[in-house]
Amino acid sequence: MEHIVTLADAVTAFEPWMEPTVAELAMIEAEAPLIAAEVVELDTVIALMDRPANELDTRRVRRAHARVLAARAALANTAGTGEAA
Repeated sequence: MEHIVTLADAVTAFEPWMEPTVAELAMIEAEAPLIAAEVVELDTVIALMDRPANELDTRRVRRAHARVLAARAALANTAGTGEAA
């Protein structure tokens, strides 16, 4: 049983250096719109996997993909500038 307590201590005891830095948190926040757009695109594609796509479905997929591309472009345009997207 001793090894379980040791494992629990190892899992729950984090050192301060293991926490994300302010810069890492800022990067995650800057990437959030891209991640959200990718999730919407994936949800759209998954919803269409079990049936044939009609014209409206095709438009939905294109719009979702366009949002991903726009989010990637916005992220790329702000990369290295220190600005949030």
